Amino acid sequence: MANRRVLVKRRKAARNIRKITRTMQLISTARFQAAFSAAVAGRPYTDKLAELVGNLARAAKGLKHPLLQRPPEERRSALVVLTSSRGLCGGYNTNVLRLAVEHCDTKADSGADVELDVVGKKGIAYLKYLRREVAEEITTISDRPRFEEVEPLANTMMQRFVAGELDSVWIVYMKFISAGKQRPVVERLLPLSPEETLGIKGEPRGSQVQYEFSPAPEELLEELLPATVRVRLYQAFMDAAVSEHLARMVAMKAATDAAEEMIRRLTLQYNRARQTQITMELLDIVGGANALT
Repeated sequence: MANRRVLVKRRKAARNIRKITRTMQLISTARFQAAFSAAVAGRPYTDKLAELVGNLARAAKGLKHPLLQRPPEERRSALVVLTSSRGLCGGYNTNVLRLAVEHCDTKADSGADVELDVVGKKGIAYLKYLRREVAEEITTISDRPRFEEVEPLANTMMQRFVAGELDSVWIVYMKFISAGKQRPVVERLLPLSPEETLGIKGEPRGSQVQYEFSPAPEELLEELLPATVRVRLYQAFMDAAVSEHLARMVAMKAATDAAEEMIRRLTLQYNRARQTQITMELLDIVGGANALT
């Protein structure tokens, strides 16, 4: 027979866990809604800016800019890894870090040296556990990133790329597609490639758009190209934040459901143990009464 006192303690512990996970689920839901609104609001601007820059670069044939120049050989690249600083978010960090390690191994096989710039305590701890050298540890950017927090990182990467210290800059993060779909991706941040952007209204890549430049295209792209890098990096941070809150919300929902199922099973066991004890006490009473007659 199960010990009723033990069952009572286990059920109480499960109820306390359910309170915690339900609270965390509600908090994650509120944060997800706020991050989702910010990410969705900024995505059209990001896409349109990339589209405009691509069209301008194609229209101004022969234009050269340091951020557009692809080196003949990729010897040293940087990989910016976006992870969370807090846990309890399911396989969010695992999926991103697995893709980051695969990217590093692929680049190493091709003879390139990859520098790791990791955002988030979880990613830093995991890569150190794998004995991977982390060039820069970034823990100052919160799970509600602001543009002024991300801009210095983008400026540093552009300065190093233009100076020739880096041949390419990549970023790995959890891309938010919809509430039911997120996918870890590796995207190239530098050098920029106009051919990778779409034309106006979703026209095929490489579509020709006629522009009349005022001022000169060089002056326009001198401002637009760095802005594109900053905005793309910021959008990646926003997508990562939305995906993190969504993953934690789903994980806490699953934990709450599991706690409720455990409470239900412990309640059944407790009731059975209580009924068994009552039955045994009644049998003792009946047996004693029969012995007296």
